[in-house]
Amino acid sequence: MSRIGQKPVIIPQGVQVNLKDHTVEVKGKLGSLTQHFHPIISIKKDGNSVIVERPDDSPQVRALHGLTRALIANMVTGVSDGFKKELMIEGVGFRGEVRGSTLVLSVGYSHQVEVQAPQGVSFAVDRSGRQITISGTDKTVVGQVAANVRKVRKPEPYKGKGIRYANEVVRRKAGKAGKVGTAK
Repeated sequence: MSRIGQKPVIIPQGVQVNLKDHTVEVKGKLGSLTQHFHPIISIKKDGNSVIVERPDDSPQVRALHGLTRALIANMVTGVSDGFKKELMIEGVGFRGEVRGSTLVLSVGYSHQVEVQAPQGVSFAVDRSGRQITISGTDKTVVGQVAANVRKVRKPEPYKGKGIRYANEVVRRKAGKAGKVGTAK
C-alpha cells in the first residue's frame, strides 16, 4: 500500500468537500478549488474525512493513488490556510514593488519588469522592497508564479545578485585566480 495514499484527508471545520463523477470541489474561507481525477481511483467521503482507494497494485495505479490523495490534501489546505512562497532580492539598487495586482521589479535591466498576478494569487513586498511574498489557494499556481518571478533574474554565483527563494542557498564561486593575490 502507498503510505501517503492510505492516509485519510481530514476535513477541517469550515471546509466543504463535494464529490461528483471523480470531480472534487473544495470550498473554504479563502475560496474554492475544483479538480477532476482519474476514474480508476475511487474517492469517498466518510464523515469529516476523504478516503482514496485503488483497485489493484499495478505501478501506474499505485502512483495515481498517492498523487490523488496528495492533491486533495493540498486543495483542503489551500482553501483553509492558503500557501505562500517567499523570495529575496539581492543586489545594489535591486528592488520590487506592488502596483495593484502587478509586481514591478527593478533588477538591473534597462527597464522595469512587470509580472501580472494570475487569478487567486497576490503579491506583497516589504518596506525595503527586498522580500516578496506570493500567496494563494492553489499550491501549483503559487509555486509556478514564484518560479516565474525567480526566472526574471536568477541568482548568479559570483556576487549572489538576483532573485532567490528565502531558504535557497546559492553556491558561490571564487572568481578569477589572478585576483586572489598569489606571491611570485
